[in-house]
Amino acid sequence: MVFLATLEPWLQALIGMVALLVAAIALRLLALWVLKPVLRRVRRRANAWPTDILLDDAVLVLFARMLPWAVVQRGVELVPHLNTTVATVVSNVAMALIALLAVRMLMAMLDALLALQQKGSAEDADQASAHRVRSIKSYVQLGKLMLMLAGGIVAVAVLMDRSPLIVLSGLGAMSAVLMLVFKDTILSFTAGVQLSSNDMLRIGDWIEMPQVGADGDVIDIALHTVKVQNWDKTITTIPTWRLMTESYRNWRGMSESGGRRIKRTLLLDASTIRFLDEAQTERFSAFALLHEYIENKRAEVEHSNDEARSVLGERVELIANQRRLTNIGTFRAYVLAYLRAHPGIHQRMTLMVRTLQPTAEGVPLELYCFTSSTAWLVYEATQGDIFDHLLAILPEFGLRLYQHPSGADVHAGVAALARGE
Repeated sequence: MVFLATLEPWLQALIGMVALLVAAIALRLLALWVLKPVLRRVRRRANAWPTDILLDDAVLVLFARMLPWAVVQRGVELVPHLNTTVATVVSNVAMALIALLAVRMLMAMLDALLALQQKGSAEDADQASAHRVRSIKSYVQLGKLMLMLAGGIVAVAVLMDRSPLIVLSGLGAMSAVLMLVFKDTILSFTAGVQLSSNDMLRIGDWIEMPQVGADGDVIDIALHTVKVQNWDKTITTIPTWRLMTESYRNWRGMSESGGRRIKRTLLLDASTIRFLDEAQTERFSAFALLHEYIENKRAEVEHSNDEARSVLGERVELIANQRRLTNIGTFRAYVLAYLRAHPGIHQRMTLMVRTLQPTAEGVPLELYCFTSSTAWLVYEATQGDIFDHLLAILPEFGLRLYQHPSGADVHAGVAALARGE
C-alpha cells in the first residue's frame, strides 16, 4: 500500500481498475466452476418444482454473469484517484447491465416454469390417455414482455442517472402511441385470459374453424397465436383474438362423452314399399333379430283386426280396413335391433331409427346413434360395417335404394325396348 501511494494518481487509478477487473473475472469463474455445480446438486437432491425453477441451468449461468458486474458497480467507488465522471459512467453502465441480466434471469425462470408445466402435462397425458391441458404459454409470454419493458425503463433511467418514475412519466405522454403499437398484444392477452378462464380451449382439443381453414388438433396456445395441426398435417396459425370474436366448433365434449354420433340416411325407393303377406311375415319371424318383434306385432295386429271385424264384418277383408305389417316398418325394426346388438354402438346414448319426410329422391330412413369409441379409425370402421350390412340386407325386405338413372340404365332400357320387352 505504501508503494502504491508513491505512484502517480493516474497509475493508481489504472492499477485499481485492473484489480477490479481481475476480481470480477475471478468471481465469475468461481461461480461457474464451484457455485454452479454445488447449486445443481442441491436442485437434484431437493427434487421439487421451486428449486427446479430457481436453480435452472440457464438461471445459474445468468446469475454467474451478473456477479462480476455487481462487483464492478460496488468496487468502482474504491478505486483511488478515479475521475468522478468516469466512476459514475462505469457504475451506471454496470447497474444497467445488472438490471438487464436480472430481467433475463427472471425470463429464464419463466421459461423453466413453462417447460416444467409442459413436461408434467405430457406425463399426465401418457398416464390418463388424454393430452387436453390448459397452457400457460400466453401468460409466460406476457410476463416476459412486461419484464422486458420494466428492464428497459430501469436501464434507461440508470444510464440517464434519473429516477425510473421520470422515464415512466415520459412514457405516459406516449400512451396513445403505445396503445396503437401493442393493440394486438392487448387484444390477444384479453382473449387468452377469457379462453383459459372459461375453459374454452386446451392443447389437444379438436377444433373446426372453416373461415380460416382450420380443422384439427390444437398443438400450441401462445400469446398472439394458436396453432392447429390439420388432419392433412398442415399447420394453421390463428390470431388468438379471433377465437373470441368469431365462432368455432370444439369437439372436446364429444371426446369426453365417450361416444361419437352417427347420423346418416338411407334413401329408399318409394315404389318398393308394400304390405307383407303371411308367407313373408312367417319368413321374417325366423330372423333372430326380428323374432320377438314379429311375434308381438302379429298378436297386436290380429287383436286389432278382430276388433275391426266385430264392427265392420266382412268389410274388414279390404286392405284399407285392415292393419298389416309393412316391409319398411319391419326393416326399421330390424335396423334398430341390429344397432342394439352391435358391440360398437354405445347403448346408453340416444339410439333411434326414424323415417323422414319423403323427397323426390326417395324415402329417407335415418340412423341416429353413437359409437362406443371416439377414435376416428374405429368410428369410421364401425359406421362402414353397419351400412355395409344394411345395404346388403335391403333386398331381403323387398326394398331398393333410390339412385338417379345412369347411362347404363338408359342403355339397358333402350335395349329392352328394342327387344320388345
